[in-house]
Amino acid sequence: MKRLSIILLACAAVLPVGGTANAAAYPVKNAKLTANPLYDTGTLPTVDCAEPPVRRGDRKLARAYLDSVIGCLESAWQWHLDKASLPYSKIKVRHLAKIPKNYCGFDIPKDDSQAQYCPKTRTLVFQIGKNWLDDPTDLWLFDTAAAMYAMHVQKLTGIYDAYLAAPHRSAAEQNEQERRQSLQAECLGGAFVKSAWPMTDRTDKDWTYFLSLVQGDGPHDKRTIGSTASLKKWISRGFATGDPASCNTWTAPSSAVA
Repeated sequence: MKRLSIILLACAAVLPVGGTANAAAYPVKNAKLTANPLYDTGTLPTVDCAEPPVRRGDRKLARAYLDSVIGCLESAWQWHLDKASLPYSKIKVRHLAKIPKNYCGFDIPKDDSQAQYCPKTRTLVFQIGKNWLDDPTDLWLFDTAAAMYAMHVQKLTGIYDAYLAAPHRSAAEQNEQERRQSLQAECLGGAFVKSAWPMTDRTDKDWTYFLSLVQGDGPHDKRTIGSTASLKKWISRGFATGDPASCNTWTAPSSAVA
Protein backbone atom coordinates (compact mmCIF):
# COMPACT_ATOMS: atom_id res chain seq x y z
CA MET A 1 0.00 0.00 0.00
CA LYS A 2 1.24 3.47 -0.77
CA ARG A 3 1.80 5.75 2.19
CA LEU A 4 1.11 9.43 2.51
CA SER A 5 3.77 11.55 0.83
CA ILE A 6 4.71 13.59 3.88
CA ILE A 7 6.36 11.47 6.56
CA LEU A 8 6.33 12.59 10.18
CA LEU A 9 8.98 15.18 11.04
CA ALA A 10 10.85 15.07 14.31
CA CYS A 11 9.74 18.22 16.13
CA ALA A 12 12.55 20.27 17.64
CA ALA A 13 10.39 21.52 20.50
CA VAL A 14 10.19 19.46 23.68
CA LEU A 15 7.31 19.33 26.11
CA PRO A 16 8.15 21.37 29.22
CA VAL A 17 8.53 19.66 32.56
CA GLY A 18 5.20 19.75 34.33
CA GLY A 19 3.29 20.31 31.08
CA THR A 20 -0.43 19.82 31.39
CA ALA A 21 -2.62 17.36 29.57
CA ASN A 22 -4.80 20.14 28.18
CA ALA A 23 -6.44 19.71 24.81
CA ALA A 24 -4.77 21.40 21.86
CA ALA A 25 -4.90 25.18 22.14
CA TYR A 26 -6.48 27.33 19.47
CA PRO A 27 -6.00 29.79 17.94
CA VAL A 28 -2.35 29.88 16.88
CA LYS A 29 -1.11 33.44 17.41
CA ASN A 30 2.18 33.74 15.50
CA ALA A 31 1.64 36.03 12.48
CA LYS A 32 4.40 34.24 10.56
CA LEU A 33 2.00 31.29 10.53
CA THR A 34 -1.41 32.93 10.46
CA ALA A 35 -0.70 35.97 8.26
CA ASN A 36 2.35 34.97 6.27
CA PRO A 37 2.99 37.03 3.09
CA LEU A 38 2.74 33.78 1.11
CA TYR A 39 -1.04 34.00 1.48
CA ASP A 40 -1.11 37.29 -0.39
CA THR A 41 0.77 36.11 -3.48
CA GLY A 42 -2.26 35.03 -5.52
CA THR A 43 -2.68 31.91 -7.62
CA LEU A 44 0.34 29.98 -8.80
CA PRO A 45 1.37 30.52 -12.44
CA THR A 46 0.07 28.14 -15.08
CA VAL A 47 2.84 25.69 -15.93
CA ASP A 48 3.35 23.02 -18.54
CA CYS A 49 4.80 19.97 -16.80
CA ALA A 50 5.47 17.18 -19.25
CA GLU A 51 5.47 13.80 -17.52
CA PRO A 52 8.41 11.57 -18.52
CA PRO A 53 7.60 7.89 -19.06
CA VAL A 54 7.52 5.54 -16.06
CA ARG A 55 7.17 1.78 -15.93
CA ARG A 56 6.24 -0.69 -13.24
CA GLY A 57 9.32 -1.72 -11.27
CA ASP A 58 11.69 0.69 -13.05
CA ARG A 59 13.36 2.75 -10.31
CA LYS A 60 15.63 4.61 -12.74
CA LEU A 61 12.67 5.95 -14.71
CA ALA A 62 10.82 6.86 -11.49
CA ARG A 63 13.81 8.88 -10.29
CA ALA A 64 14.03 10.68 -13.63
CA TYR A 65 10.29 11.36 -13.42
CA LEU A 66 10.64 12.94 -9.97
CA ASP A 67 13.64 15.02 -11.08
CA SER A 68 11.59 16.36 -13.99
CA VAL A 69 8.67 17.30 -11.73
CA ILE A 70 11.04 18.99 -9.27
CA GLY A 71 12.41 21.06 -12.16
CA CYS A 72 8.89 22.16 -12.98
CA LEU A 73 8.24 22.98 -9.32
CA GLU A 74 11.42 25.06 -9.17
CA SER A 75 10.39 27.14 -12.17
CA ALA A 76 6.87 27.76 -10.89
CA TRP A 77 7.73 28.57 -7.28
CA GLN A 78 10.77 30.68 -8.17
CA TRP A 79 8.64 32.84 -10.46
CA HIS A 80 5.87 33.03 -7.88
CA LEU A 81 8.10 33.96 -4.94
CA ASP A 82 10.28 36.35 -6.94
CA LYS A 83 7.15 38.13 -8.17
CA ALA A 84 6.08 38.65 -4.56
CA SER A 85 9.62 39.67 -3.46
CA LEU A 86 9.80 36.67 -1.15
CA PRO A 87 13.01 34.68 -0.54
CA TYR A 88 13.89 31.89 -2.93
CA SER A 89 16.69 29.36 -3.22
CA LYS A 90 16.90 26.09 -5.11
CA ILE A 91 16.23 22.81 -3.42
CA LYS A 92 18.75 19.97 -3.40
CA VAL A 93 17.51 16.52 -4.40
CA ARG A 94 19.03 13.14 -3.59
CA HIS A 95 17.90 9.61 -4.39
CA LEU A 96 18.93 6.90 -1.93
CA ALA A 97 18.32 3.17 -1.88
CA LYS A 98 17.72 3.56 1.87
CA ILE A 99 17.51 6.75 3.91
CA PRO A 100 19.83 6.52 6.96
CA LYS A 101 18.06 5.81 10.23
CA ASN A 102 18.81 9.18 11.83
CA TYR A 103 18.88 11.29 8.67
CA CYS A 104 18.74 15.03 9.47
CA GLY A 105 18.05 14.19 13.12
CA PHE A 106 14.71 12.54 12.28
CA ASP A 107 13.50 9.16 13.43
CA ILE A 108 13.23 7.62 9.97
CA PRO A 109 10.47 5.00 9.66
CA LYS A 110 11.03 1.63 8.05
CA ASP A 111 8.70 2.32 5.15
CA ASP A 112 9.54 0.74 1.83
CA SER A 113 9.06 4.05 0.01
CA GLN A 114 9.27 7.52 1.52
CA ALA A 115 10.51 11.07 1.10
CA GLN A 116 12.13 13.39 3.61
CA TYR A 117 12.85 17.11 3.51
CA CYS A 118 15.82 18.25 5.61
CA PRO A 119 15.39 21.96 6.46
CA LYS A 120 18.98 22.23 7.71
CA THR A 121 20.43 21.54 4.28
CA ARG A 122 17.28 22.28 2.24
CA THR A 123 17.56 18.83 0.72
CA LEU A 124 14.77 16.54 -0.44
CA VAL A 125 15.59 12.85 -0.29
CA PHE A 126 13.59 10.12 -2.03
CA GLN A 127 13.61 6.42 -1.24
CA ILE A 128 11.64 4.72 -3.99
CA GLY A 129 10.67 1.21 -3.03
CA LYS A 130 8.48 -1.51 -4.46
CA ASN A 131 5.14 -0.07 -3.35
CA TRP A 132 5.67 3.21 -5.22
CA LEU A 133 6.91 1.26 -8.24
CA ASP A 134 3.98 -1.16 -8.33
CA ASP A 135 1.89 1.31 -10.34
CA PRO A 136 3.94 4.47 -10.97
CA THR A 137 1.68 5.71 -13.76
CA ASP A 138 -0.84 7.28 -11.37
CA LEU A 139 -0.40 10.78 -9.93
CA TRP A 140 1.14 9.61 -6.68
CA LEU A 141 4.74 10.49 -7.59
CA PHE A 142 3.68 13.84 -9.06
CA ASP A 143 1.74 14.90 -5.98
CA THR A 144 4.41 13.53 -3.64
CA ALA A 145 7.01 15.76 -5.27
CA ALA A 146 4.64 18.74 -5.08
CA ALA A 147 3.79 18.25 -1.41
CA MET A 148 7.39 17.63 -0.37
CA TYR A 149 8.56 20.70 -2.28
CA ALA A 150 5.91 22.66 -0.40
CA MET A 151 7.90 22.03 2.76
CA HIS A 152 10.79 23.84 1.08
CA VAL A 153 8.40 26.74 0.41
CA GLN A 154 7.41 26.69 4.08
CA LYS A 155 11.10 26.91 5.00
CA LEU A 156 11.77 29.76 2.55
CA THR A 157 8.84 31.85 3.79
CA GLY A 158 9.52 31.38 7.51
CA ILE A 159 6.52 29.15 8.13
CA TYR A 160 8.57 26.08 8.97
CA ASP A 161 10.81 27.83 11.50
CA ALA A 162 7.81 29.52 13.12
CA TYR A 163 6.13 26.12 13.39
CA LEU A 164 9.16 24.65 15.15
CA ALA A 165 9.26 27.59 17.56
CA ALA A 166 5.55 27.51 18.38
CA PRO A 167 4.91 26.88 22.10
CA HIS A 168 2.77 23.98 23.19
CA ARG A 169 1.49 22.87 26.58
CA SER A 170 0.78 19.24 25.86
CA ALA A 171 1.47 16.38 23.47
CA ALA A 172 -2.00 16.87 22.00
CA GLU A 173 -1.23 20.49 21.21
CA GLN A 174 2.12 19.56 19.66
CA ASN A 175 0.43 16.93 17.49
CA GLU A 176 -2.14 19.44 16.29
CA GLN A 177 0.58 21.89 15.27
CA GLU A 178 2.29 19.09 13.40
CA ARG A 179 -0.95 18.31 11.58
CA ARG A 180 -1.37 21.97 10.64
CA GLN A 181 2.13 22.06 9.14
CA SER A 182 1.74 18.77 7.30
CA LEU A 183 -1.76 19.47 5.99
CA GLN A 184 -0.65 22.87 4.76
CA ALA A 185 2.15 21.27 2.74
CA GLU A 186 -0.33 18.81 1.25
CA CYS A 187 -2.65 21.68 0.35
CA LEU A 188 0.18 23.64 -1.29
CA GLY A 189 1.05 20.49 -3.22
CA GLY A 190 -2.52 20.31 -4.47
CA ALA A 191 -2.32 23.98 -5.49
CA PHE A 192 0.72 23.24 -7.62
CA VAL A 193 -0.99 20.29 -9.30
CA LYS A 194 -3.82 22.68 -10.18
CA SER A 195 -1.33 25.07 -11.79
CA ALA A 196 -0.18 22.22 -14.05
CA TRP A 197 -3.74 21.03 -14.82
CA PRO A 198 -4.96 19.85 -17.25
CA MET A 199 -1.97 17.68 -18.05
CA THR A 200 -1.38 15.81 -21.28
CA ASP A 201 -3.15 12.44 -21.31
CA ARG A 202 -4.68 13.14 -17.88
CA THR A 203 -8.34 13.50 -17.01
CA ASP A 204 -10.27 14.31 -13.85
CA LYS A 205 -10.57 10.56 -13.33
CA ASP A 206 -6.80 10.46 -12.70
CA TRP A 207 -7.17 13.06 -9.95
CA THR A 208 -10.14 11.26 -8.41
CA TYR A 209 -8.21 8.00 -8.44
CA PHE A 210 -5.23 9.65 -6.76
CA LEU A 211 -7.48 10.97 -3.97
CA SER A 212 -8.79 7.45 -3.44
CA LEU A 213 -5.22 6.36 -2.61
CA VAL A 214 -4.75 8.96 0.13
CA GLN A 215 -4.99 7.45 3.61
CA GLY A 216 -4.07 8.85 6.99
CA ASP A 217 -6.19 6.87 9.39
CA GLY A 218 -3.42 4.76 10.91
CA PRO A 219 -2.98 5.50 14.63
CA HIS A 220 0.39 7.20 14.01
CA ASP A 221 -0.65 9.05 10.85
CA LYS A 222 -3.94 10.34 12.22
CA ARG A 223 -2.24 11.79 15.29
CA THR A 224 0.50 13.71 13.49
CA ILE A 225 -0.51 13.98 9.82
CA GLY A 226 -4.27 13.95 9.92
CA SER A 227 -7.23 11.72 9.19
CA THR A 228 -8.05 10.59 5.69
CA ALA A 229 -10.95 13.06 5.60
CA SER A 230 -8.73 15.99 6.61
CA LEU A 231 -6.05 15.05 4.12
CA LYS A 232 -8.46 14.79 1.24
CA LYS A 233 -10.11 18.05 2.25
CA TRP A 234 -6.89 20.10 2.27
CA ILE A 235 -5.42 18.50 -0.85
CA SER A 236 -8.70 19.10 -2.67
CA ARG A 237 -8.87 22.66 -1.39
CA GLY A 238 -5.46 23.47 -2.84
CA PHE A 239 -6.36 21.81 -6.12
CA ALA A 240 -9.65 23.69 -6.33
CA THR A 241 -8.07 27.14 -6.03
CA GLY A 242 -4.41 26.88 -7.01
CA ASP A 243 -3.90 29.64 -4.44
CA PRO A 244 -1.67 29.41 -1.32
CA ALA A 245 -4.19 31.60 0.52
CA SER A 246 -6.57 28.63 0.64
CA CYS A 247 -3.90 26.62 2.48
CA ASN A 248 -3.81 28.64 5.70
CA THR A 249 -4.28 25.76 8.11
CA TRP A 250 -3.06 27.95 10.98
CA THR A 251 -6.30 29.91 11.24
CA ALA A 252 -8.55 26.89 10.72
CA PRO A 253 -10.51 25.52 13.69
CA SER A 254 -9.11 22.44 15.38
CA SER A 255 -11.91 20.32 13.89
CA ALA A 256 -10.62 21.10 10.38
CA VAL A 257 -7.16 19.70 11.11
CA ALA A 258 -8.19 16.60 13.03
